[in-house]
Amino acid sequence: MIRLIHRIVEATGKRKYRIRLAYIFCFIKGLLMKSPVILAFIVIDRFFCKADTSGLLKIASIAMAAILLLQIIAQYIGDRLQSATGFEMFADMRNDIGEHLKNLPMGYYTEGNIGKVSSILTTDMSMVEEVCMSQIAQLMTYFFSEAIMIVFLFIFDYRIGIWGSIVVFAIILCGMASQKQIMKHSAIRQHQAENLTSAVIDYTEGMNIIKTFNMLGKSSKDLNDNFEKSCKENIAFEHVVFPWNIRLGIIYALGCAATFGICTYLVVNGFITASNFVAMMLFIFDLFVPIYALYNESTRLTVMDACMNRIEEVLAVPELDDAGKSVFPECYNGPQVEFRNVSFAYDEKDVLKDVSFRMSPSSMTAVVGPSGSGKSTIANLLARFWDVKSGEILIKGINVKDVSMNQLMEQISMVFQKVYLFQDTVYNNIVMGRPDATKDEVIEAAKKARCYDFIMALPEGFDTVIGEGGATLSGGEKQRISIARCILKNSPIVILDEATASVDADNESLIQEAISELVKDKTLLVIAHRLKTIRNADEILVVDEGTIKERGTHSSLMAQDGLYKRFVEKLNSDISWKRG
Repeated sequence: MIRLIHRIVEATGKRKYRIRLAYIFCFIKGLLMKSPVILAFIVIDRFFCKADTSGLLKIASIAMAAILLLQIIAQYIGDRLQSATGFEMFADMRNDIGEHLKNLPMGYYTEGNIGKVSSILTTDMSMVEEVCMSQIAQLMTYFFSEAIMIVFLFIFDYRIGIWGSIVVFAIILCGMASQKQIMKHSAIRQHQAENLTSAVIDYTEGMNIIKTFNMLGKSSKDLNDNFEKSCKENIAFEHVVFPWNIRLGIIYALGCAATFGICTYLVVNGFITASNFVAMMLFIFDLFVPIYALYNESTRLTVMDACMNRIEEVLAVPELDDAGKSVFPECYNGPQVEFRNVSFAYDEKDVLKDVSFRMSPSSMTAVVGPSGSGKSTIANLLARFWDVKSGEILIKGINVKDVSMNQLMEQISMVFQKVYLFQDTVYNNIVMGRPDATKDEVIEAAKKARCYDFIMALPEGFDTVIGEGGATLSGGEKQRISIARCILKNSPIVILDEATASVDADNESLIQEAISELVKDKTLLVIAHRLKTIRNADEILVVDEGTIKERGTHSSLMAQDGLYKRFVEKLNSDISWKRG
């Protein structure tokens, strides 16, 4: 229990002094909570001694009121110190996770971890932030209260004090055993919460396909299975917790009953006075309440421990090294981009093997090849979404690992086949390409991207809030807004990853015009399957099975009668390109 509390306190970092300061007020509250019992004991003892208690009663009444007031104040200060710290701590932790996530290799997001991240940022963090942080003050109050009660028992009678210590020790042993079991099942339950989140995300993101192919029943099976499994895991968790709560209750009841028996024996045999016996009877059932409540409430703390494990698991994922201090030169006479003997693998599967090529400034390089040949990996490595296994990627003669990610991203703009727009205004979605841009510059970028007219036709123009992911816009409209974003950014290197592969003919002509504006005087890397997109490239790289099989211009490659020529022939006959 103390270890779990210590863990969350250490996680507060620079604010842990506030938590420790709150312990003082928890101790004061614990002492004040038991003060009425001590006052009652004194009054009863004086009453049995037949002393005048009228003055004492007045003092006790005033003291009781003061105790209640001070208890309220101590609780308020303790709660303020700890609860506020929890919200501040997790505000910082969410920012830390956000910074951490943006520095992770993109491969992390292709391993089914989206559900985990969503579950951690919502369920796990909210659990610790809103529930457990406020519980720490209460748990520490229980701890101090029980310690005060045991000390009081030893002052009252050492034999009762020894017995009280034995009962407390038994409750602690039972509580520790329960925590081991609960901890194990807490981790299982939180993992299932992650699976459920993943299933919900998959189901909602694929809703258009599900409805189109009338697969509502079949596609919801995984979601329903996860709902059922989550229900079973939560019930199983309660089945683990409930028996231990019963055991704690039995130890508590037996402890109180045995204490009553011991006190009866002591008063009958004259070891304690009748007044002491009566006073003990007043609070005998309150004797072990703090330690019983402490472990009865510990279920939340063990769940919190499982949540912290999952949070730390995400934070422990290695980031891409971003310690580079080099700066790209303003003037450089060599190639704008160079791949030197680059190899790359996803886990143990080789994707690229010894790939080398150069891209001159203001040139266009097209990469073609069958699906799965490694085309998009080349683009992703240039943007350093992953790090190479071996070899080097250089921009203006500088290894991309030797510059900061901010420096690198200033050099590159990317237009993807699948465009993502944020649930924000059209203006903000464009200006994120260069946040310091003026409104006139944003409008000019929209015009060059051929999206100004349809933007102005929207209800609020540039101030129209679009749906998450750009759901309220067509595919071509989203693509043109993403191109406007890149035009505004004005990076010297542009990567087009099959940017026109999924748009209709009407939109394609507009997108081609927008792309023409985007790539003026830029170094262009194109991943494409469409012949008219690549035939004018300065160099075409034909990639197959992770290596460059052919390279050259369209005319020179057509003269070789190799892979590229077969690719063009299949395009002309509308047959998909497959290996062989």
